[in-house]
Amino acid sequence: MTGLHMPQRNSTNGADARRTGKTAPPVSPHRPRLEYFNLAALSWTDYHGYLHQVERMAAQPWGLYVERIVDNPRFHYIESWLLPELSLRVTVYHLRPGHDRGQTYYLDIGDYTRIEPKKWRAEGHYLHVVARPGQMPELLGIDELLSAHAAGHFDTARTHRAIEHAATVVDGLAACGHDVDRWLATKGLALSWL
Repeated sequence: MTGLHMPQRNSTNGADARRTGKTAPPVSPHRPRLEYFNLAALSWTDYHGYLHQVERMAAQPWGLYVERIVDNPRFHYIESWLLPELSLRVTVYHLRPGHDRGQTYYLDIGDYTRIEPKKWRAEGHYLHVVARPGQMPELLGIDELLSAHAAGHFDTARTHRAIEHAATVVDGLAACGHDVDRWLATKGLALSWL
């Protein structure tokens, strides 16, 4: 699972991306979810194969930053950092008034890779950590990862690596007072957010 799975909208006109006429193949609920980011076109292809425009992308030596507007009743803007060295995508959802619960970070475990000078690939490994400052983080997606393993999409070694990596993230956050930015700083990263 990657972040909050809400209906995705085309950011330029609010129209549902499924109205583009493109037919995407069905996605097995257990198959790894692949997404693609194109800096030249300012576009993101979601794991269903639908293409979306984004407001901004910026590649840095340590990762890729993505901003996008969404048409959702709970939140209106999403920021993400893809961090290959940490096998993480760190996401912040900007909630609409009345839904504000304080800053919440979603840390998705997976493989995040630059595959061409202007193209990135994201493969989610189902696990994500929900982190709020000063609160115990929540680890979600274990059932999905184990189902992917049972279906043969993740071998035992890869499944163990994903779980161990998620546990390392949770332990690292605990050692830093459950503060995501403080934990990332111990890794030499100072991420910027809106």
